Amino acid sequence: MTLGQKIKELRESSGMFQRQLAAILEIGDGYLSKVENDQKAIKREHLKTISETFNFSFEELEALWIATKIYDIVKNEKEGLNALKAAEEQIKHKTINND
Repeated sequence: MTLGQKIKELRESSGMFQRQLAAILEIGDGYLSKVENDQKAIKREHLKTISETFNFSFEELEALWIATKIYDIVKNEKEGLNALKAAEEQIKHKTINND
């Protein structure tokens, strides 16, 4: 699931209209529509507001936000998937050695 899909799911499950959430985030409802359709990025600072508004894990939202940034970097790379696997191994190695 993408961050945009998660935001839309949270908003719809609470019965909130796009314009209402857009007003809370102080962005345009057209911009929010593009965020929910994965055409635009939302600012990191908006994650806290979304988390509080829907009583949803900030950490999960942040992980999806980071995943979107990573995807944007590797999506057109022939070796993108291999790069992701290599990065995962580097993170595991660093975590093991720092514990």
